[in-house]
Amino acid sequence: MRVRAAISNKLRCWSFYVFGCYRGTGGRLKYIAEDWSEVRLELRLSWRTRNYVGTIFGGSMYSAVDPIYMLMLIHRLGPEYIVWDKAATIQFKKPGRTTLRARFLVTDDELAAIRASLSSQLSVDRTYTVALMDGSGTVCATVEKIIYIRRRVQQARES
Repeated sequence: MRVRAAISNKLRCWSFYVFGCYRGTGGRLKYIAEDWSEVRLELRLSWRTRNYVGTIFGGSMYSAVDPIYMLMLIHRLGPEYIVWDKAATIQFKKPGRTTLRARFLVTDDELAAIRASLSSQLSVDRTYTVALMDGSGTVCATVEKIIYIRRRVQQARES
């Protein structure tokens, strides 16, 4: 069973690179939980991600984490919800001189809070923050994402 789960995770991570726009970020997904409740990624310092002064380019940092929360929520909430990125900010704390790592979580409690909010509102904006950290745990950048979520409205079919 563990081997099957590991292979399944590798396939989920690998399938991400089919999309050229993500492949170009330099980010590499290392783990995607089967239910998409957790995602982990790495961003290595390489010739593709290096900026003029020899550290990880801020655009690589942002683009590697950009789609993750939206995709997690799409998978976790299911097709009856519309999920869109609405806004984002990035704060650079320290230069990224080595491989950076990020861990994303969307808990069952968070899903319950979203569904509860949408029972009385047409849409909700949820804010998520993720840190890009080096191997020693130093935060090199934080990204804040605002995600728009609403229930998909069933359109009346014409007879």
